[in-house]
Parts: sequence; structure tokens; C-alpha cells
Amino acid sequence: MWQDIFSAIALMLVFEGIMPFISPISYKKTMTEILRQKNSTIRSLGFFIMLAGVILLMLVK
Repeated sequence: MWQDIFSAIALMLVFEGIMPFISPISYKKTMTEILRQKNSTIRSLGFFIMLAGVILLMLVK
């Protein structure tokens, strides 16, 4: 079980690092745009991303 958790965290870190590695300028622009959004918009986006992740996990398992 712990191996699965650490594997998932490692994979998340790889995905999180792809954009700033490939295109740091676009990454900065994206982060600046996110900072301009309302908290409720960011929270809603986070919720739907988590929901998509849970659904994907259910489909894979």
C-alpha cells in the first residue's frame, strides 16, 4: 500500500514538473492568470480536477 502511495506522489511530481521544465515562460503566464482568478473559481476547478482523478482511479481499478 505504501509503495502505491509513494508511486502516486512521485508520478504527480513528474507531471507537476513537466510544464515549468518545457516552457517556463508559459508557466509563469499561467500562474499569473491563476492569481487573478477569484478563490471560488480556483476552488471549483480544484474540485473538478479531484473528481476527475477519483473517477479515473475507479475506472482503472
